[in-house]
Amino acid sequence: MGKHRAKAGQAQGGLDPLKTWAYAARMYTIAALYHFTRFDNPEALQAPLLELAQREHVTGSLLLAREGINGTIAGPRKGIDAVIAHIRALPGCHDLSWKEATAKDQPFGKMKVRLKKEIVTMGLPDVDPRARVGHYVLPEDWNDLISQDDVVVIDTRNDYEVSIGTFEGAIDPETKTFRDFPAWWEDNKDRFHNKRVAMFCTGGIRCEKSTNFLLGQGIEDVFHLKGGILQYLEDIPAEDSLWNGACFVFDGRVSVEHGLAEGPHELCHACRRPILPQDKTRPEYEDGVSCHQCIEEFDDARRTRFRERQKQIALSRARGERHLGRQPG
Repeated sequence: MGKHRAKAGQAQGGLDPLKTWAYAARMYTIAALYHFTRFDNPEALQAPLLELAQREHVTGSLLLAREGINGTIAGPRKGIDAVIAHIRALPGCHDLSWKEATAKDQPFGKMKVRLKKEIVTMGLPDVDPRARVGHYVLPEDWNDLISQDDVVVIDTRNDYEVSIGTFEGAIDPETKTFRDFPAWWEDNKDRFHNKRVAMFCTGGIRCEKSTNFLLGQGIEDVFHLKGGILQYLEDIPAEDSLWNGACFVFDGRVSVEHGLAEGPHELCHACRRPILPQDKTRPEYEDGVSCHQCIEEFDDARRTRFRERQKQIALSRARGERHLGRQPG
């Protein structure tokens, strides 16, 4: 048995099994989650959740509202398990599901638990995914659905997310925020007469609301990708995929590709949009101050503040510290 393990290790690159275990132990587990349920007093849930996460060295961001919980957290395996167990014990959360990935670096600088009116902001109080949502479509059935002539495919994410990747033939509403989606639909609904509507987003949460919204608008044949793009990229091999590009994620990885492998993108820390490494060679780029996407968006006063922030980051690095103001989330 011992020889067999050694050969298996050599077949994977000659790694010492003990070193391989030590490397795995240093990996961070990332858990993305959301759950619609009724919290009568979300304020009472905030402090215990934050205290547990900090005690377990878990970082990230969680949103609490009367309609449920949403967010992404990262930390050691034991810590993630403890926080997930705590959330599943909250009212109505026993059937919580979540999406996991790993990263070699901690993708968040600190832990935040925030109170919000909505866990994903659409701005329509009558939209309630707990009442009714569209038909869930598994990743293995998604290609067949969106390839049919009577199906229109709508990407419900923000424009900067769509810009780095989407499904073949998908419509980009070019929305800046999810609040813009209802108005976009009102302006464009006549384009989709006699069509079935298939919708998708990163992990599924936006589609819970957007499909409920369309059902309320009288559209009966509404479908959405179960588990979102992340589940599709994990389940569907690249050679069978109708996905093009990378998927933006709201943590330090910035983007992921098939198999949830970390993508090539970084963040412009001025506008928080994704950029590619080659974009840093463009004349508009200044680290933490501007990129080609936001060069016209900030005045000189704000750029001066950005440059001061960059100086503080450089000082923190020189001291071997992590500057939290730079971190995603």
